[in-house]
Amino acid sequence: MTLPSKVINFRAPADKQALIDRAVKISGVSRTEFILDAACDKAREVLADQTQFSLTSQELKRFNALLDAPLESNAAIRRLLNTPAPWER
Repeated sequence: MTLPSKVINFRAPADKQALIDRAVKISGVSRTEFILDAACDKAREVLADQTQFSLTSQELKRFNALLDAPLESNAAIRRLLNTPAPWER
C-alpha cells in the first residue's frame, strides 16, 4: 500500500544547494530523492538516540552492579578477542 505523497518546500543558501547538487550528480539520483533519503537517515539516527528506559533506584543499583562485575570466563569471547580483525590479516 503506497501512501500519498506530500509536498515539502524549503529554502537553502546557494552554497549548500551547490554542495547538495554536486553530491546529487555523483550519486545519480534526483535532488529530491537525495535530500529525502538524507533527511530520513538523519531522522532515524535522531529517533534511535531517543531510546529511553527508566529504572527504580533499586533496579539502577542492580544494573550498575552488573556492569561493574567482572566477566565470567568465556571461551568464545576469548577466541574473538584474540582473532585479528580482517583488516589486520
